[in-house]
Amino acid sequence: MTLNVRSLTIDYTTNRGTRTAVDDLSFTIARGEAYGLVGESGSGKSTAALALVRYLADAAVVRSGEIDLSGIDVLTLDPEPLRQLRSQRVSTVYQEPGRALNPTMRVGVQVAEAIAVGRGGPIPEIGSPEVLELLDRVGLPAPDQLGRRYPHQLSGGQAQRVVIAMALAVQPELLILDEPTTGLDVQVEASILALVNELRSELDAAVLLISHNLPLVGAHCDRVGVLQNGVLVEEGVARDVLTRPRHEYTRTLVDALPDIDTPKPQWLVHDDSPVVVSVRGLRKAYGPTVAVAGIDLDIRQGEVVAVVGESGSGKTTLGRAIAGLTTHEGTVAIDAPKSQHHPVQMVFQSPDATLNPRRSARRILARAVKLLGGELTVEELAEKVGLEPELLDRLPGELSGGQKQRVAIARAFAGPSTLVVCDEPVSALDVSVQSRILALLRELQVTSGVSYLFISHDLAVVRALADRVVVMRGGEVLESGPADQIYTDPQHPYTRVLVEAARYGALPDSAAATRPATDDSERMAWHSN
Repeated sequence: MTLNVRSLTIDYTTNRGTRTAVDDLSFTIARGEAYGLVGESGSGKSTAALALVRYLADAAVVRSGEIDLSGIDVLTLDPEPLRQLRSQRVSTVYQEPGRALNPTMRVGVQVAEAIAVGRGGPIPEIGSPEVLELLDRVGLPAPDQLGRRYPHQLSGGQAQRVVIAMALAVQPELLILDEPTTGLDVQVEASILALVNELRSELDAAVLLISHNLPLVGAHCDRVGVLQNGVLVEEGVARDVLTRPRHEYTRTLVDALPDIDTPKPQWLVHDDSPVVVSVRGLRKAYGPTVAVAGIDLDIRQGEVVAVVGESGSGKTTLGRAIAGLTTHEGTVAIDAPKSQHHPVQMVFQSPDATLNPRRSARRILARAVKLLGGELTVEELAEKVGLEPELLDRLPGELSGGQKQRVAIARAFAGPSTLVVCDEPVSALDVSVQSRILALLRELQVTSGVSYLFISHDLAVVRALADRVVVMRGGEVLESGPADQIYTDPQHPYTRVLVEAARYGALPDSAAATRPATDDSERMAWHSN
Protein backbone atom coordinates (compact mmCIF):
# COMPACT_ATOMS: atom_id res chain seq x y z
CA MET A 1 0.00 0.00 0.00
CA THR A 2 1.29 3.46 -0.94
CA LEU A 3 0.22 6.52 1.05
CA ASN A 4 0.00 9.94 -0.57
CA VAL A 5 -0.97 12.95 1.55
CA ARG A 6 -1.43 16.12 -0.48
CA SER A 7 -1.92 19.67 0.85
CA LEU A 8 -3.73 18.48 3.99
CA THR A 9 -5.04 21.29 6.22
CA ILE A 10 -6.95 20.54 9.43
CA ASP A 11 -8.56 23.05 11.78
CA TYR A 12 -9.91 22.61 15.30
CA THR A 13 -13.02 24.65 16.04
CA THR A 14 -13.82 25.41 19.69
CA ASN A 15 -15.76 28.05 21.57
CA ARG A 16 -12.52 30.07 21.63
CA GLY A 17 -12.24 30.16 17.85
CA THR A 18 -10.47 28.18 15.13
CA ARG A 19 -6.94 26.85 15.34
CA THR A 20 -5.01 25.29 12.47
CA ALA A 21 -3.36 22.06 13.64
CA VAL A 22 -2.03 20.82 10.27
CA ASP A 23 -1.15 23.36 7.59
CA ASP A 24 -0.77 22.33 3.92
CA LEU A 25 0.96 19.04 4.77
CA SER A 26 2.21 16.81 1.95
CA PHE A 27 4.25 13.61 2.17
CA THR A 28 4.35 10.11 0.67
CA ILE A 29 5.19 6.64 1.98
CA ALA A 30 5.96 3.90 -0.52
CA ARG A 31 5.31 0.20 0.01
CA GLY A 32 7.98 -1.27 2.24
CA GLU A 33 9.15 2.16 3.39
CA ALA A 34 9.25 3.59 6.92
CA TYR A 35 8.63 7.31 7.25
CA GLY A 36 9.22 9.19 10.50
CA LEU A 37 7.25 12.25 11.55
CA VAL A 38 8.86 14.25 14.37
CA GLY A 39 8.24 17.52 16.15
CA GLU A 40 7.34 19.00 19.52
CA SER A 41 4.20 18.13 21.41
CA GLY A 42 1.29 19.96 19.79
CA SER A 43 3.02 20.22 16.40
CA GLY A 44 0.24 18.29 14.66
CA LYS A 45 1.83 14.83 14.40
CA SER A 46 -1.02 12.89 16.04
CA THR A 47 -3.68 14.94 14.26
CA ALA A 48 -2.15 13.95 10.93
CA ALA A 49 -2.10 10.29 11.98
CA LEU A 50 -5.75 10.34 13.09
CA ALA A 51 -6.77 11.92 9.79
CA LEU A 52 -5.29 9.03 7.79
CA VAL A 53 -8.06 6.70 9.00
CA ARG A 54 -10.64 9.41 9.79
CA TYR A 55 -10.48 9.09 13.56
CA LEU A 56 -10.47 12.86 14.08
CA ALA A 57 -12.58 14.36 16.85
CA ASP A 58 -15.81 16.14 16.00
CA ALA A 59 -14.13 19.49 16.60
CA ALA A 60 -11.61 18.80 13.83
CA VAL A 61 -12.38 19.87 10.28
CA VAL A 62 -10.41 18.83 7.19
CA ARG A 63 -10.41 22.15 5.38
CA SER A 64 -8.55 20.95 2.28
CA GLY A 65 -6.31 18.24 0.90
CA GLU A 66 -6.30 14.58 -0.12
CA ILE A 67 -5.42 11.28 1.56
CA ASP A 68 -4.82 8.58 -1.02
CA LEU A 69 -4.16 4.95 -0.02
CA SER A 70 -3.23 3.04 -3.17
CA GLY A 71 -5.97 4.76 -5.14
CA ILE A 72 -8.53 4.84 -2.29
CA ASP A 73 -9.76 8.32 -1.40
CA VAL A 74 -10.00 7.99 2.39
CA LEU A 75 -11.80 11.30 2.90
CA THR A 76 -14.79 10.25 0.77
CA LEU A 77 -15.16 6.59 1.81
CA ASP A 78 -18.60 5.38 2.88
CA PRO A 79 -18.88 3.88 6.40
CA GLU A 80 -18.64 0.19 5.46
CA PRO A 81 -15.57 0.46 3.17
CA LEU A 82 -13.97 2.69 5.80
CA ARG A 83 -14.59 0.05 8.49
CA GLN A 84 -13.02 -2.63 6.28
CA LEU A 85 -10.01 -0.42 5.62
CA ARG A 86 -9.48 0.17 9.34
CA SER A 87 -9.92 -3.46 10.37
CA GLN A 88 -8.18 -5.35 7.56
CA ARG A 89 -5.61 -3.15 5.82
CA VAL A 90 -4.45 -0.48 8.27
CA SER A 91 -3.36 -0.91 11.91
CA THR A 92 -2.71 1.90 14.37
CA VAL A 93 -0.84 1.86 17.69
CA TYR A 94 -1.36 4.95 19.82
CA GLN A 95 0.66 6.38 22.68
CA GLU A 96 -1.65 5.41 25.55
CA PRO A 97 -2.44 1.67 25.69
CA GLY A 98 -4.97 2.16 28.47
CA ARG A 99 -7.32 3.78 25.98
CA ALA A 100 -7.00 0.93 23.46
CA LEU A 101 -7.60 -2.04 25.79
CA ASN A 102 -10.97 -3.07 27.21
CA PRO A 103 -10.55 -3.09 31.02
CA THR A 104 -13.22 -5.78 31.45
CA MET A 105 -11.63 -8.39 29.15
CA ARG A 106 -8.55 -10.55 29.53
CA VAL A 107 -5.83 -9.35 27.18
CA GLY A 108 -5.51 -12.72 25.47
CA VAL A 109 -9.17 -12.55 24.47
CA GLN A 110 -8.61 -9.11 22.99
CA VAL A 111 -5.68 -10.37 20.93
CA ALA A 112 -7.80 -13.34 19.79
CA GLU A 113 -10.56 -10.98 18.65
CA ALA A 114 -8.03 -8.91 16.70
CA ILE A 115 -6.88 -12.07 14.91
CA ALA A 116 -10.45 -12.97 13.99
CA VAL A 117 -11.30 -9.48 12.73
CA GLY A 118 -8.12 -9.06 10.73
CA ARG A 119 -7.81 -12.52 9.20
CA GLY A 120 -11.41 -13.72 9.18
CA GLY A 121 -12.78 -16.90 10.72
CA PRO A 122 -13.76 -17.78 14.29
CA ILE A 123 -12.17 -16.24 17.37
CA PRO A 124 -9.31 -18.51 18.50
CA GLU A 125 -9.05 -19.75 22.08
CA ILE A 126 -7.08 -17.63 24.55
CA GLY A 127 -4.39 -20.31 24.78
CA SER A 128 -4.26 -21.09 21.05
CA PRO A 129 -0.92 -21.13 19.20
CA GLU A 130 -1.90 -18.01 17.20
CA VAL A 131 -2.50 -15.93 20.33
CA LEU A 132 0.54 -17.21 22.21
CA GLU A 133 2.82 -16.68 19.19
CA LEU A 134 1.78 -13.03 18.88
CA LEU A 135 2.28 -12.34 22.59
CA ASP A 136 5.67 -14.05 22.42
CA ARG A 137 6.73 -12.11 19.30
CA VAL A 138 6.29 -8.78 21.08
CA GLY A 139 8.51 -9.91 23.94
CA LEU A 140 5.95 -10.68 26.63
CA PRO A 141 7.10 -13.24 29.22
CA ALA A 142 5.04 -16.38 29.94
CA PRO A 143 2.41 -15.60 27.24
CA ASP A 144 -0.02 -18.25 28.47
CA GLN A 145 -0.16 -16.71 31.97
CA LEU A 146 -0.03 -13.10 30.84
CA GLY A 147 -2.81 -13.58 28.29
CA ARG A 148 -5.18 -14.43 31.15
CA ARG A 149 -4.57 -11.14 32.95
CA TYR A 150 -6.68 -8.00 32.74
CA PRO A 151 -5.15 -4.71 31.54
CA HIS A 152 -4.88 -3.26 35.05
CA GLN A 153 -2.68 -6.22 36.03
CA LEU A 154 -0.03 -5.25 33.46
CA SER A 155 2.72 -2.66 33.58
CA GLY A 156 2.49 0.24 31.13
CA GLY A 157 5.09 -1.36 28.87
CA GLN A 158 3.37 -4.73 28.93
CA ALA A 159 0.03 -3.15 28.03
CA GLN A 160 1.63 -1.37 25.09
CA ARG A 161 3.12 -4.62 23.84
CA VAL A 162 -0.35 -6.22 23.93
CA VAL A 163 -1.68 -3.35 21.80
CA ILE A 164 1.19 -3.82 19.35
CA ALA A 165 0.40 -7.55 19.19
CA MET A 166 -3.22 -6.71 18.31
CA ALA A 167 -2.04 -4.35 15.57
CA LEU A 168 0.27 -6.97 14.08
CA ALA A 169 -2.50 -9.59 14.15
CA VAL A 170 -4.08 -7.90 11.13
CA GLN A 171 -0.87 -8.20 9.07
CA PRO A 172 -1.50 -4.65 7.86
CA GLU A 173 -0.46 -3.03 4.60
CA LEU A 174 -0.06 0.30 6.42
CA LEU A 175 1.07 0.42 10.04
CA ILE A 176 0.69 3.74 11.87
CA LEU A 177 2.76 3.94 15.06
CA ASP A 178 2.04 7.04 17.18
CA GLU A 179 4.65 7.11 19.97
CA PRO A 180 4.44 3.28 20.18
CA THR A 181 7.39 2.70 22.52
CA THR A 182 6.93 5.55 25.01
CA GLY A 183 6.55 3.18 27.99
CA LEU A 184 9.13 0.60 26.93
CA ASP A 185 12.72 0.12 28.00
CA VAL A 186 15.41 0.30 25.35
CA GLN A 187 15.84 -3.45 24.98
CA VAL A 188 12.14 -4.12 24.45
CA GLU A 189 11.91 -1.02 22.28
CA ALA A 190 14.61 -2.38 20.01
CA SER A 191 12.99 -5.84 19.82
CA ILE A 192 9.54 -4.36 19.05
CA LEU A 193 10.83 -2.19 16.23
CA ALA A 194 12.96 -5.03 14.91
CA LEU A 195 9.69 -6.99 14.72
CA VAL A 196 8.03 -4.09 12.88
CA ASN A 197 10.95 -4.01 10.43
CA GLU A 198 10.59 -7.75 9.93
CA LEU A 199 6.87 -7.35 9.30
CA ARG A 200 7.25 -4.62 6.73
CA SER A 201 9.83 -6.73 4.97
CA GLU A 202 7.56 -9.79 4.95
CA LEU A 203 4.39 -7.95 3.91
CA ASP A 204 5.98 -5.08 1.97
CA ALA A 205 4.00 -2.82 4.32
CA ALA A 206 4.32 0.94 4.65
CA VAL A 207 5.08 2.29 8.13
CA LEU A 208 4.44 5.74 9.56
CA LEU A 209 6.39 6.20 12.82
CA ILE A 210 5.47 9.27 14.88
CA SER A 211 7.84 9.93 17.74
CA HIS A 212 9.65 12.56 19.77
CA ASN A 213 12.54 10.08 20.12
CA LEU A 214 14.91 11.29 17.41
CA PRO A 215 17.50 8.48 17.67
CA LEU A 216 14.66 5.96 17.41
CA VAL A 217 13.41 7.56 14.20
CA GLY A 218 16.94 7.80 12.84
CA ALA A 219 17.47 4.10 13.48
CA HIS A 220 14.25 2.74 12.01
CA CYS A 221 13.07 5.12 9.28
CA ASP A 222 14.20 5.64 5.71
CA ARG A 223 12.95 9.22 5.53
CA VAL A 224 11.79 11.77 8.06
CA GLY A 225 9.63 14.88 8.08
CA VAL A 226 9.88 17.57 10.77
CA LEU A 227 6.66 19.32 11.84
CA GLN A 228 6.56 22.70 13.56
CA ASN A 229 3.17 24.22 14.36
CA GLY A 230 1.55 22.02 11.73
CA VAL A 231 4.00 22.99 8.98
CA LEU A 232 6.51 20.56 7.44
CA VAL A 233 9.72 22.57 7.80
CA GLU A 234 12.23 19.91 6.72
CA GLU A 235 12.16 16.51 5.01
CA GLY A 236 14.76 14.09 3.72
CA VAL A 237 16.76 10.93 4.38
CA ALA A 238 16.44 10.27 8.11
CA ARG A 239 20.13 9.97 8.81
CA ASP A 240 20.91 13.22 7.00
CA VAL A 241 18.10 15.25 8.56
CA LEU A 242 18.87 14.17 12.12
CA THR A 243 22.67 14.31 12.00
CA ARG A 244 23.04 17.29 9.64
CA PRO A 245 19.84 19.32 10.10
CA ARG A 246 19.32 22.29 7.80
CA HIS A 247 16.40 24.01 9.54
CA GLU A 248 16.98 25.89 12.79
CA TYR A 249 14.02 24.15 14.46
CA THR A 250 15.42 20.69 13.64
CA ARG A 251 18.80 21.74 15.05
CA THR A 252 17.06 22.84 18.26
CA LEU A 253 15.46 19.40 18.64
CA VAL A 254 18.74 17.57 18.03
CA ASP A 255 20.66 19.81 20.44
CA ALA A 256 18.16 19.07 23.22
CA LEU A 257 18.86 15.31 23.20
CA PRO A 258 19.99 14.09 26.65
CA ASP A 259 23.51 12.69 26.74
CA ILE A 260 24.08 9.48 28.67
CA ASP A 261 27.79 10.29 29.06
CA THR A 262 27.29 13.69 30.73
CA PRO A 263 26.66 13.51 34.49
CA LYS A 264 24.28 15.90 36.24
CA PRO A 265 25.72 18.88 38.13
CA GLN A 266 26.36 17.94 41.75
CA TRP A 267 24.17 19.70 44.31
CA LEU A 268 23.82 19.61 48.08
CA VAL A 269 23.23 15.99 48.97
CA HIS A 270 25.72 14.51 51.43
CA ASP A 271 26.00 11.24 53.29
CA ASP A 272 25.01 13.02 56.48
CA SER A 273 21.81 14.51 54.99
CA PRO A 274 18.80 13.23 56.94
CA VAL A 275 16.91 10.20 55.64
CA VAL A 276 13.36 11.30 54.79
CA VAL A 277 12.11 8.02 53.30
CA SER A 278 12.91 4.64 54.83
CA VAL A 279 11.65 1.46 53.17
CA ARG A 280 12.17 -1.92 54.81
CA GLY A 281 11.19 -5.35 53.51
CA LEU A 282 8.70 -3.98 50.97
CA ARG A 283 6.99 -6.83 49.17
CA LYS A 284 4.04 -6.86 46.79
CA ALA A 285 2.52 -9.83 44.97
CA TYR A 286 -0.36 -10.17 42.55
CA GLY A 287 -1.46 -13.73 43.15
CA PRO A 288 1.50 -15.99 42.34
CA THR A 289 3.37 -13.13 40.63
CA VAL A 290 5.81 -11.28 42.90
CA ALA A 291 6.14 -7.69 41.66
CA VAL A 292 8.45 -6.45 44.45
CA ALA A 293 10.43 -8.94 46.49
CA GLY A 294 11.41 -7.53 49.89
CA ILE A 295 13.20 -4.28 49.03
CA ASP A 296 15.07 -2.00 51.45
CA LEU A 297 15.63 1.61 50.35
CA ASP A 298 16.56 4.96 51.91
CA ILE A 299 16.13 8.38 50.31
CA ARG A 300 17.87 11.39 51.81
CA GLN A 301 16.64 14.96 51.89
CA GLY A 302 17.19 16.64 48.53
CA GLU A 303 18.30 13.39 46.91
CA VAL A 304 17.16 12.01 43.57
CA VAL A 305 17.05 8.24 43.62
CA ALA A 306 16.32 6.79 40.20
CA VAL A 307 14.86 3.31 39.73
CA VAL A 308 15.61 1.76 36.34
CA GLY A 309 14.90 -1.58 34.75
CA GLU A 310 12.93 -3.23 32.00
CA SER A 311 9.16 -3.04 31.72
CA GLY A 312 7.56 -5.25 34.38
CA SER A 313 10.60 -5.17 36.67
CA GLY A 314 8.56 -3.76 39.56
CA LYS A 315 9.58 -0.09 39.28
CA THR A 316 6.05 1.34 39.21
CA THR A 317 4.77 -1.03 41.90
CA LEU A 318 7.60 0.14 44.19
CA GLY A 319 6.73 3.78 43.52
CA ARG A 320 3.02 3.27 44.11
CA ALA A 321 3.69 1.43 47.37
CA ILE A 322 5.92 4.22 48.67
CA ALA A 323 3.24 6.76 47.69
CA GLY A 324 0.64 4.78 49.63
CA LEU A 325 -1.40 3.89 46.57
CA THR A 326 -1.30 0.12 46.97
CA THR A 327 -1.25 -2.37 49.83
CA HIS A 328 2.01 -4.13 50.56
CA GLU A 329 4.05 -6.03 53.12
CA GLY A 330 6.88 -4.29 54.93
CA THR A 331 7.16 -0.68 56.11
CA VAL A 332 7.42 2.74 54.48
CA ALA A 333 8.28 5.62 56.84
CA ILE A 334 8.13 9.25 55.64
CA ASP A 335 9.82 11.86 57.86
CA ALA A 336 7.81 14.97 56.93
CA PRO A 337 6.99 18.21 58.77
CA LYS A 338 3.63 18.12 60.54
CA SER A 339 2.55 21.13 58.50
CA GLN A 340 2.62 19.01 55.32
CA HIS A 341 -0.78 17.38 54.96
CA HIS A 342 0.28 15.72 51.68
CA PRO A 343 4.01 14.96 52.02
CA VAL A 344 4.14 12.61 49.01
CA GLN A 345 3.04 13.61 45.51
CA MET A 346 3.12 11.49 42.37
CA VAL A 347 3.46 12.16 38.66
CA PHE A 348 2.16 9.23 36.66
CA GLN A 349 3.17 7.94 33.26
CA SER A 350 -0.27 8.57 31.74
CA PRO A 351 -1.83 11.96 32.54
CA ASP A 352 -5.21 10.82 31.21
CA ALA A 353 -5.49 8.53 34.21
CA THR A 354 -5.14 11.40 36.69
CA LEU A 355 -6.55 14.60 35.17
CA ASN A 356 -10.25 15.34 35.61
CA PRO A 357 -11.57 15.55 32.02
CA ARG A 358 -14.29 18.04 33.06
CA ARG A 359 -11.95 20.58 34.65
CA SER A 360 -9.77 23.04 32.79
CA ALA A 361 -6.04 23.09 33.39
CA ARG A 362 -6.54 26.31 35.35
CA ARG A 363 -9.05 24.72 37.75
CA ILE A 364 -6.86 21.62 38.18
CA LEU A 365 -3.83 23.70 39.15
CA ALA A 366 -5.78 26.15 41.31
CA ARG A 367 -7.21 23.25 43.32
CA ALA A 368 -3.73 21.74 43.73
CA VAL A 369 -2.27 25.05 44.96
CA LYS A 370 -5.05 25.31 47.54
CA LEU A 371 -4.77 21.71 48.76
CA LEU A 372 -0.97 21.74 49.00
CA GLY A 373 -0.68 25.24 50.45
CA GLY A 374 1.37 26.58 47.55
CA GLU A 375 2.48 30.18 47.14
CA LEU A 376 2.74 30.43 43.33
CA THR A 377 -0.11 31.66 41.19
CA VAL A 378 -1.52 29.31 38.57
CA GLU A 379 0.16 31.38 35.86
CA GLU A 380 3.55 31.22 37.60
CA LEU A 381 3.21 27.49 38.09
CA ALA A 382 2.32 26.98 34.42
CA GLU A 383 5.28 29.07 33.31
CA LYS A 384 7.67 26.93 35.36
CA VAL A 385 6.73 23.79 33.41
CA GLY A 386 6.54 25.48 30.02
CA LEU A 387 2.74 25.50 29.73
CA GLU A 388 1.56 28.43 27.59
CA PRO A 389 -0.98 30.76 29.28
CA GLU A 390 -3.54 30.25 26.51
CA LEU A 391 -3.69 26.53 27.35
CA LEU A 392 -4.85 27.08 30.93
CA ASP A 393 -8.52 27.41 30.02
CA ARG A 394 -8.59 24.22 27.94
CA LEU A 395 -9.91 20.87 29.09
CA PRO A 396 -7.48 17.92 29.14
CA GLY A 397 -9.14 16.50 26.02
CA GLU A 398 -8.16 19.67 24.15
CA LEU A 399 -4.47 19.28 25.00
CA SER A 400 -1.78 17.17 23.38
CA GLY A 401 -0.23 14.29 25.32
CA GLY A 402 2.81 16.34 26.22
CA GLN A 403 0.73 19.33 27.28
CA LYS A 404 -1.39 17.13 29.56
CA GLN A 405 1.74 15.73 31.17
CA ARG A 406 3.00 19.24 31.87
CA VAL A 407 -0.26 19.97 33.71
CA ALA A 408 0.24 16.79 35.77
CA ILE A 409 3.82 17.76 36.62
CA ALA A 410 2.80 21.28 37.60
CA ARG A 411 0.09 19.91 39.87
CA ALA A 412 2.60 17.75 41.75
CA PHE A 413 4.77 20.80 42.46
CA ALA A 414 1.91 23.14 43.41
CA GLY A 415 3.00 23.17 47.06
CA PRO A 416 5.71 21.93 49.43
CA SER A 417 6.29 18.17 49.60
CA THR A 418 8.88 15.89 51.13
CA LEU A 419 8.93 13.38 48.29
CA VAL A 420 7.72 13.43 44.71
CA VAL A 421 7.43 10.03 43.04
CA CYS A 422 7.96 10.56 39.31
CA ASP A 423 6.86 7.55 37.25
CA GLU A 424 8.11 8.10 33.69
CA PRO A 425 7.24 11.82 33.99
CA VAL A 426 8.90 12.93 30.75
CA SER A 427 8.40 9.86 28.59
CA ALA A 428 5.56 11.54 26.65
CA LEU A 429 7.41 14.84 26.13
CA ASP A 430 9.45 15.94 23.15
CA VAL A 431 13.16 16.45 23.77
CA SER A 432 13.08 20.24 24.07
CA VAL A 433 10.27 20.27 26.67
CA GLN A 434 11.84 17.24 28.36
CA SER A 435 15.05 19.22 28.77
CA ARG A 436 13.14 22.10 30.36
CA ILE A 437 11.30 19.82 32.79
CA LEU A 438 14.53 18.12 33.86
CA ALA A 439 16.10 21.54 34.44
CA LEU A 440 13.05 22.47 36.54
CA LEU A 441 13.38 19.30 38.63
CA ARG A 442 17.05 20.05 39.25
CA GLU A 443 16.19 23.63 40.26
CA LEU A 444 13.50 22.48 42.70
CA GLN A 445 15.89 19.96 44.20
CA VAL A 446 18.20 22.83 45.17
CA THR A 447 15.67 25.51 46.14
CA SER A 448 13.16 23.41 48.07
CA GLY A 449 15.14 20.43 49.32
CA VAL A 450 12.52 18.08 47.90
CA SER A 451 13.50 14.45 47.27
CA TYR A 452 12.55 12.42 44.22
CA LEU A 453 11.99 8.78 43.50
CA PHE A 454 12.47 8.96 39.74
CA ILE A 455 11.23 5.93 37.80
CA SER A 456 12.30 5.66 34.18
CA HIS A 457 13.39 3.28 31.46
CA ASP A 458 15.38 6.08 29.77
CA LEU A 459 18.89 5.92 31.16
CA ALA A 460 19.96 9.11 29.34
CA VAL A 461 17.20 11.02 31.16
CA VAL A 462 18.18 9.42 34.46
CA ARG A 463 21.80 10.46 33.91
CA ALA A 464 20.71 14.12 33.76
CA LEU A 465 18.95 14.00 37.12
CA ALA A 466 19.92 11.15 39.44
CA ASP A 467 22.27 11.21 42.41
CA ARG A 468 21.83 7.49 43.02
CA VAL A 469 20.54 4.69 40.77
CA VAL A 470 18.74 1.48 41.76
CA VAL A 471 18.60 -1.25 39.11
CA MET A 472 15.62 -3.61 39.32
CA ARG A 473 14.73 -6.82 37.54
CA GLY A 474 12.05 -9.33 38.41
CA GLY A 475 11.06 -7.37 41.51
CA GLU A 476 14.55 -7.46 43.01
CA VAL A 477 17.36 -4.92 43.31
CA LEU A 478 20.35 -6.17 41.33
CA GLU A 479 22.60 -3.19 41.90
CA SER A 480 22.50 0.18 43.64
CA GLY A 481 25.01 2.97 43.87
CA PRO A 482 26.03 6.52 42.97
CA ALA A 483 25.01 7.47 39.44
CA ASP A 484 28.61 7.96 38.29
CA GLN A 485 29.55 4.46 39.38
CA ILE A 486 26.51 2.85 37.76
CA TYR A 487 27.18 4.53 34.41
CA THR A 488 30.97 4.29 34.28
CA ASP A 489 31.66 1.05 36.16
CA PRO A 490 28.50 -1.10 36.43
CA GLN A 491 29.07 -4.27 38.44
CA HIS A 492 26.12 -6.46 37.48
CA PRO A 493 25.98 -7.96 33.93
CA TYR A 494 22.36 -6.82 33.55
CA THR A 495 23.30 -3.24 34.43
CA ARG A 496 26.06 -3.34 31.83
CA VAL A 497 23.52 -4.51 29.24
CA LEU A 498 21.13 -1.68 30.13
CA VAL A 499 23.81 1.00 29.94
CA GLU A 500 25.13 -0.24 26.62
CA ALA A 501 21.61 -0.59 25.21
CA ALA A 502 20.88 3.00 26.26
CA ARG A 503 24.09 4.20 24.67
CA TYR A 504 23.69 2.39 21.35
CA GLY A 505 20.53 0.29 21.32
CA ALA A 506 18.16 2.88 19.83
CA LEU A 507 20.50 3.68 16.98
CA PRO A 508 20.92 2.14 13.53
CA ASP A 509 22.00 -1.37 14.68
CA SER A 510 18.37 -2.51 14.55
CA ALA A 511 17.30 -0.64 11.43
CA ALA A 512 15.51 -2.40 8.61
CA ALA A 513 17.41 -4.70 6.29
CA THR A 514 16.90 -2.15 3.51
CA ARG A 515 19.03 0.35 5.43
CA PRO A 516 22.85 0.13 5.21
CA ALA A 517 24.72 -0.92 8.31
CA THR A 518 26.01 1.87 10.55
CA ASP A 519 29.32 1.74 12.40
CA ASP A 520 30.18 2.83 15.93
CA SER A 521 31.56 6.19 14.83
CA GLU A 522 28.22 7.18 13.35
CA ARG A 523 26.34 5.95 16.41
CA MET A 524 28.56 8.14 18.57
CA ALA A 525 27.69 11.12 16.38
CA TRP A 526 24.25 11.12 18.00
CA HIS A 527 25.81 11.89 21.35
CA SER A 528 28.18 14.57 20.10
CA ASN A 529 25.55 16.58 18.20
